[in-house]
Amino acid sequence: MLDAPEIFDEVDQAVLAAAGASITSDPMLAASMRATDRANLVHWLTSNIRAPGERVAANVGPDTLGIARDLVRRGLDDRATEAYRAGQNVAWRRWMELAFALTSDPGELHELLDVTSRSIFAFIDDTLAGINEEIDRERETLTSGTEVARLEVVNLILAGAPIPADRASARLQYELRRRHVAAILWSAVPAPDQGAIGRAADAIARAAGAARAFTVAPAPASLWAWFASARTPDTEALAAVLEDAPAVRVAIGSAGFGVDGFRRSHMDALATQRLMHRSQADVRLARHDELRAVILASTDEDSAREFTARALGELARADDALRETLRAYLQEGSNATRTALALGAHRNTVLNRLKRAQEILAEPLAGRAVELGLALELARWLGPPGPG
Repeated sequence: MLDAPEIFDEVDQAVLAAAGASITSDPMLAASMRATDRANLVHWLTSNIRAPGERVAANVGPDTLGIARDLVRRGLDDRATEAYRAGQNVAWRRWMELAFALTSDPGELHELLDVTSRSIFAFIDDTLAGINEEIDRERETLTSGTEVARLEVVNLILAGAPIPADRASARLQYELRRRHVAAILWSAVPAPDQGAIGRAADAIARAAGAARAFTVAPAPASLWAWFASARTPDTEALAAVLEDAPAVRVAIGSAGFGVDGFRRSHMDALATQRLMHRSQADVRLARHDELRAVILASTDEDSAREFTARALGELARADDALRETLRAYLQEGSNATRTALALGAHRNTVLNRLKRAQEILAEPLAGRAVELGLALELARWLGPPGPG
C-alpha cells in the first residue's frame, strides 16, 4: 500500500532538485515548496476518494498562489513549472506501483491507469494554469514598482553581478560603501504582520546605533534587512527587541564592508536562518558570529551527527541538563561559578551535574575542550544523535 511519509519525502526531493539551489538555499522558500507539494498530493487523493473519476479542481488556494508571488519577487518563477512536473512524475510512478499491486486483471488495470492518468495530468495542468495566471498578475503589479526594482538590484548584488557600488547605491538609495550588518526576519504565523516585522528590523538597527534599517521584502512573511553601523547589536539588546515582536524570528549575519560585505553578511544570515530551521529547539534569535563553527561543522549533517555521537558517547543520550551544563562550563572557561550564573543555577547543582557528566564520558575532559564544546553545540542545534 501507499507509504505516505515516504512518498511525500520522495516528491519533496524531486521538486526541490528541479527547483534548484536558488530555492533550496532559502529555508522559507524550500519549506513553502514542500508544503505545497503535500497539499497537492492530499488534494488529488482526497478528491478521488470523494468523487472517483471526476475532474479534480485546481489547487490554487492562498498558499499555492502565495509561493507563486514569492517566486516572481525573487526572479525564480521560471523554475515553478519544471518543479511541479518533477513532483508529478514521482507521484505517478508510485501510483502505478500501487495499481499493479492492487489488481492483476488486465482490463481493470487498463481502466484504473487510464482514468487516473487523465485525472492527475489534468489536475497538474489546471493547477499550473492558475499559478501562471497569478505569476502574470504579480509581474504586472510589480513591473513599475520601486520595491521590485530594489529587490532586483539586491538580487544582482547577492548573485555576485559586477554592478558598480555608486550605481547600486543610487538605485537602492542606500550607501553601500560602508560597514554593514545583515539580518533576516520572518514569521511562521499563518497571517504575518509585515508591519511588525519591519518595526522589528528598525528596532534592531537602532540597537546598533543606526537610524533605521534598509529592507526589501522577498516574501509576505519575511524581510531582508541591512543597517550601517560601527557596532553589532549585542544579544541582550536583540532579545529586548523580540519581546515587543513575539511572532518574529531573527537571524543576524556578520559585519562586512562595501558591496562584498553587504553580500557576505546576508549569506551569513541566511546560513544562520537555515540552522535555525533545522534546530529541534524553538530558537527565535541567532547570530552568525556565535555559530560559525556549528554552521561549518553541520554542512554535512550525517558526518556532524557521527562526530557528535563519537565525541559524546553515552552522554549524547543522557539528560539534556547534563549536556547543557557541560556546554556552558566549557564556554565559561571551565569556571563553575560563572557557569552557575550563566545557567541561573546553584553552584553545587552545577558541580553535581559536571561530576555526573564526567562519569558518563568515556574519556576525561582534559585536552578535549574544543572537541567536546563543538559536539555539545551540534547536539544543542541538531538534537542529540540517536542510538547507533
